[in-house]
Parts: sequence; C-alpha cells; structure tokens
Amino acid sequence: MLLALCSFTAFAMAENAEESYPTLKHKVVMNGFWDNWFIDLGATHLTFYSDQEHQQDGKKNPFWPGRRSWGGELSIGKWATPNFGMRVKAQGGWGTQVNFQTYEAGHNPTFNQLNFSVQPMLNLTNLIGGYKPRVWNISLYGGAGALVNFDTDDWSMLMSVGVYNVFNITKRFHAYLDIYANVGEDELDGVVARPKHGPRLFKTRDTQFGISAGVGVNLGKTGWQNAPDMDAILANHKSQIDGLNASIASLEEENAALKEKLAQKPKEIIKEVVKEVPADFQGSSSSVFFNINKSEIASKKDLVNVKELAEYAKKNNKKIVVTGYADSKTGSAAYNQALSERRAETVKKALVNMGVSADNIETVGQGGVADLTPDSYNRRAVVKLK
Repeated sequence: MLLALCSFTAFAMAENAEESYPTLKHKVVMNGFWDNWFIDLGATHLTFYSDQEHQQDGKKNPFWPGRRSWGGELSIGKWATPNFGMRVKAQGGWGTQVNFQTYEAGHNPTFNQLNFSVQPMLNLTNLIGGYKPRVWNISLYGGAGALVNFDTDDWSMLMSVGVYNVFNITKRFHAYLDIYANVGEDELDGVVARPKHGPRLFKTRDTQFGISAGVGVNLGKTGWQNAPDMDAILANHKSQIDGLNASIASLEEENAALKEKLAQKPKEIIKEVVKEVPADFQGSSSSVFFNINKSEIASKKDLVNVKELAEYAKKNNKKIVVTGYADSKTGSAAYNQALSERRAETVKKALVNMGVSADNIETVGQGGVADLTPDSYNRRAVVKLK
C-alpha cells in the first residue's frame, strides 16, 4: 500500500508538471528585446485651431468644414513591460489655415505637412487589472517631436497627448482607435499672428485635434508569462506532504493493530484482513489554494489528490467535509467569513463534478485565520473524509 501511494504521488507530480500553476497578478517573466514589437498603419481625421483665430471672430464649432482635413499615419513601437511601452509615430497629409475674415466655410487654404513624435505609453488596463490576454486595452501617451510644412519649408516643435485603444483580433493582428491632440508653434500652418492682448503663451499656438483608426501587426513573441506564486506552490507541496504523512501514520496505526490481533487470534483475523483493508484514505486531507481575494481555484493541479479522496468516498459511501479559510491579514472579518464560505462552495462544486453526491458533502467557512506562515498559506480550502 505504501508503494502504491508513493507511485501515485510520483504520477501526480508528473501530471502537474504539464498543468498550470498559481501565478502572481502584477508580476510577469520578462521576455527578449525582439518580442512584443508592433507596427500600426491607419488613416486620421484632423480638426485645426490656429493662432490667427485670436485676432478674429468666427465659428468655434469643431465640426465646421473649414477646420477639417485628412491624412495617414504609421507607427512602430515596443512594449517593454505589460504596463510601459514606447513608439515612434509619423503622420502625413493636409493641414488647414483657419481664417474667418477672408475665406468662406470649407474653402480655407490647405498645406502639405508631415510630423513625427516619440511617445512613451502607459497601459492603464494592465496597470489597474494586472496582466492577462484581453480583447481591449486602453493606454495613455504623451510625446514630443516636430512638424514640417512643405509649402513654406517651416519647422515647428510639436507636443502630443492621446488615448490609444487596441482591439486584439488574434495574437498576431489587432485594430486600433487613437484619439489625440497635437500642439505646435505659431508657424505650424505657415501663418504667424500676434495677439493684441492677453497671455501670449496660450494665444500663439497652432493646435490639431484628431482621431485615427487602422490595423496593426505584432512582431516577435507576443504577451508575457505570469510569474509563479512561489508561496502558493510551496504551500501546495507542503499540503501534499502533510496528506501523505497523515496517510502513512494511519496505515502504521492500522498495521500495528492488525499485528496485535494476529498475535491473539491468527486464524480469525485472516478473513477480516482480506475484507477490511482497501486503499484507505481515512484521516488524510488535501488542500486547495486560492489567490488573494479570489474564490476561483488558483491551480487545477490541487484537485489531483482531491480526486483520489472523492473516488474513495464514492466507493465507500463516505462523507466529505470541505473547510474554507481566508487570510486574516487582509479584509474585514465579515468579508473574510463570506470569502471562506465561497471557497468551500467552489471545492464542493468540483467534488460534485467528480461524481460525489452533494448530500455527502458538508461545507464550513472558518473566516480569516493566521494559522500558517506565510499569509498566502491561509487562503485555502481543506478537503477531509468525515
């Protein structure tokens, strides 16, 4: 029986090597330099506000036809971490000289322009929710660069800010929607106008507001691998060892009792031994671990030993007690009590899926505890034969 139990443990460890393990929400394993690059190509629609407007009275409506123009853009960038990236963005197309006094709506003169900027990016979705593959990611960015007006051969410094939305179609391809603003110097549109009064800083700037959309391709290895939760893994191993030790101790006690009976009534005991010694897991337990503030099982490999207990319970009509726990270091007592009960119910559902009758499963929530060190060991549910 001991050899069979040890063989099962080795088999379970071999199976677990191919399964998922508990991971940390906000930590990942870093990848190589050539991974997580991307290239975007799209079209952009621009609305212009010029410095000369401060000398005139005109329409401020951003949808006024005299403000609008079109262009195209190309971006090349890399995500260094799930939260931080950098890209170089180039835009080309037509600009508009907004003038209310001389030109009719929709007939303002245009000029050919090209701008580029370097833009650090911050992925808010991963920063707040932790990294995992998602369909939609939202990032903020800001940057600096330059714009050239080909009609006047003038250069202008350019500042840019925006919101970059990525919609993942596959691991390799995505679509994007970029909402942004570019602020340049007064010669950006080829016309320089000095305000009659008021702060010069805010009245001598040419500004572009735009929205662009397009498609992109991801280069190299995409995504990241979450870092393993070593506390949870070690706690799981400790739980398996404790369960094995409990089973061995139970077998040793039974073996000693059988030896004593054999010494007293050897002929009578032989039939009893044949009848009463199955692969008994009575007295053993198995633990299932959870990530902080979660009631979903962190690693499916925890259910390997639980399944053995479930099989024995079904064959011998035994009852099972599932006791849920939470970490008392975080959360209120009332919240931890509810969380421990949810964790016990999660494991009960897993046992029912294994074929154990719900009537033979008892669940208990012990709330927040500090029985084990480190604290992550206390985020668990213990399965035991009653």
